[in-house]
Amino acid sequence: MQVSQFANAIEPSATLKAAAMARELKASGVEVLDFCLGEPDFHTPEHIRLAAKKAMDEGKTHYTPATGVLELRKAVCDYHQRMHGLSYSPAQICVSNGCKHTIYTALCATLNPGDEVVIPTPYWVSYRDLVQMTGAKAVLVETTPANGLKMTPAQFKAAITTKTKMLLINSPSNPTGATYTEAELRALADIVVERDLICLSDEIYEQLVYGATKFNAFASLGPEVFKRTLTVNGVSKSYAMTGWRIGWTAAPIEVARAMDAVQSQQTSCASSVSQYAALEALTADQSCVAAMRKEFGERREYVCSRLSKMPGVKLNLPDGAFYAFFDVTAHFGKTFSGVKVTNSNTFCGALLQQAHVNLVEGGAFGAEGYVRLSFAASMESLERGLDAIEAWLKSAK
Repeated sequence: MQVSQFANAIEPSATLKAAAMARELKASGVEVLDFCLGEPDFHTPEHIRLAAKKAMDEGKTHYTPATGVLELRKAVCDYHQRMHGLSYSPAQICVSNGCKHTIYTALCATLNPGDEVVIPTPYWVSYRDLVQMTGAKAVLVETTPANGLKMTPAQFKAAITTKTKMLLINSPSNPTGATYTEAELRALADIVVERDLICLSDEIYEQLVYGATKFNAFASLGPEVFKRTLTVNGVSKSYAMTGWRIGWTAAPIEVARAMDAVQSQQTSCASSVSQYAALEALTADQSCVAAMRKEFGERREYVCSRLSKMPGVKLNLPDGAFYAFFDVTAHFGKTFSGVKVTNSNTFCGALLQQAHVNLVEGGAFGAEGYVRLSFAASMESLERGLDAIEAWLKSAK
C-alpha cells in the first residue's frame, strides 16, 4: 500500500530518531550516556502530581471545551499579565496537546498554501515540517556565530517576499540557547509591523534564562506588535511536565476562534487531568521553577567550561534553555577507530557507537557542522559523558 505524498514529505523528528538509536544500543546491553532529548530530568513536582490525582478523584475525567477548561485559560491570562503585563481574555487562549500541537494548530489557523514563513537557523527540528504540513513554505535564514546565532534585521528584510506571511522565532532558542535582547527583538518587530506580518513567538523556555540575561516577550513590544503576535508557551520545560502534553497559544480573538474550530476536529481537547495539573503549576507556589533553574544554571556552567577546553570545539555560551550547541567541524576528515567523520551525522554516529554518548546532529537543526548536547541530565551523567567525549576526541587520527 502506498502512503501519501504528504506523509512522504515529512521527516521524522531527529531527536526522537537519536533517542531510538540509543534505546537499540541499550537493549543490546550497552550503557549509553544519552543527552539527545530536550526533556527535564526532574520529576514533576509533587503538588502538581497531587492536583492531577485530586482531579481524577473528583471525576474531572471527561471532555473539556476544545480550547481548554475556563479555569486554566484564566490562569494563562493571569500568567501573561503577571510576567509581562499583557492583557488577554480567556477567549484568546487555546490550550493544546503540548507546544508542538499548539504551534501546528496556530499555523493551520493562519497560513494558506503558498504562504512563506521566515525561520532563523538553527531552528527546532519540527518547525520546517510543521510549516510545510500546512502547504506553506519555510524560508530558512542562516545565522552566524558572530551575531550570536541570531537573525539580524538586514537578514530578515532580505528574506521577505510578496508571499511572506509570518516570522517564526524562538527565544531562548532550541538548539542554541541564544536569547534575543529587547533591542534585537524590537528591530525585528518593527519590520513585522512595517510589512504587516504575523509573528509566531515560541517562548517555551522563557523561565530558563541565566546570569544577567533578561527574557522579553515579543508581544510586549507595543500595541501594534501585540495584535500581530501569536505567543506559544506551556508547562513542559519549566515545570518538568513534558509527558503531560499541555501547551497554549495566546492570540488575537479571530485566530483563537479559528484554532478552536481546527482543534475541535483534530483532537477534541487536551487531556482533562493534565489541564488541572497545569492549572496547579501556574497558580501554586513557583519555588519549584527557581530550584530547577538554579540546577540547570550550575550544569550550564560546568558543561560549557568543559566543552570550551576540548580540542576543536567552538561554543557560543547559551543564555537560556538547557542545551550546548557547539561547532565540531575541526574534526571532520579525521578517523576515529577506523571510522572517518565527514559531517555532523557521522560524528554523532561514531560517538554513539564507540564512546556510547548520544548527541543530536546539527544538520537536523539546519546547522551542519554543529552538534547539540542537552544538559537536562544529572551532574554525574554529565561528568561521565564529557569525560567520554573528551577522550574520544583525543583519540582521532
